[in-house]
Amino acid sequence: MQPEDTPVQRQAVKCTLAEHMGPIGRAKARDDLGPRIDDDARMRLNKFISESGRCSRREADEWLAAGRVTVNGRIAGIGDVVEAHDEVRVDGDLVRSRQGPGAKSRVYIALYKPRGITCTTESGVEGNIVDFVDYPERIFPIGRLDKDSEGLILLTNDGDIVNRLLRVENRHEKEYVVTVNREVTPAFVARMSRGVDIGEAVTRPCKVQRLSKFAFRIVLTQGLNRQIRRMCEAQGMWVRSLARVRIVNLRLGHLKPGQWRKLTPEEVAGLLAAPPAPEPKASARTRPAPRGVDIAPARRPRPPRSEAVSAPPGRSPRPQPASRPHDGA
Repeated sequence: MQPEDTPVQRQAVKCTLAEHMGPIGRAKARDDLGPRIDDDARMRLNKFISESGRCSRREADEWLAAGRVTVNGRIAGIGDVVEAHDEVRVDGDLVRSRQGPGAKSRVYIALYKPRGITCTTESGVEGNIVDFVDYPERIFPIGRLDKDSEGLILLTNDGDIVNRLLRVENRHEKEYVVTVNREVTPAFVARMSRGVDIGEAVTRPCKVQRLSKFAFRIVLTQGLNRQIRRMCEAQGMWVRSLARVRIVNLRLGHLKPGQWRKLTPEEVAGLLAAPPAPEPKASARTRPAPRGVDIAPARRPRPPRSEAVSAPPGRSPRPQPASRPHDGA
């Protein structure tokens, strides 16, 4: 009779198999395993919290740094790991795995964020995006749009997809339509395309196209704080309106401000499988940039009109200043 494999041996077999599965096989394996912690396994605390559907790993780290997370009654820190028997709480609320009895499926939502809505999960912030959508399950936004920007943003309860889309090195594309207060000249388009010094960094080369006298289209592969606005200000212009119209393979389509719809399985697969955009030839020096949302071009899906859902009406929140780095808008 052969001795039973140890937990370490079983994990080694899983890792070896994953190397030969390819991206689709690995994604399926993750779905099968889910965020459950095996009896003899350990998991990083930020990963456990994000895979419970509460937030992204980045936001979980912020909660840990703020002392809002406890494990077995003890305040936890960044880098801590948990086991199957540990009790994890955020602000006193028990964090449950999405596996097991009462587990909920993964949710992926495309929202046309109107101006005046803040991309935060903090319930104390008036006009926060989670309350605005009012989805019956806990979800959080992938990346951010400025309060005074509008357009496409994704919300989910899947911490894994957030990590993949926010990874800077993937150089995924995000597309915006912008109107400004002065004429969009060929010289302006050339300077924006080459990259602009905005103080903390010289922006990456990007695609810019003139649409009309006062409007242009821009495709970014990085996400510095208020990037487009600061690029325009460096050219002596200011932004009148800014709307994101595409993220990876997803377009705004027929959605109107305040409406949202669920992504199809094919759209989710496209997000996960999107290859990195080619590295543009740099025509200017560049400096390391903070993390941001990155995305890649694809065909325009046409979501069914009937699936669009309008968020509940509410009063316009008071203006608030932009804070953390987000999607460049």
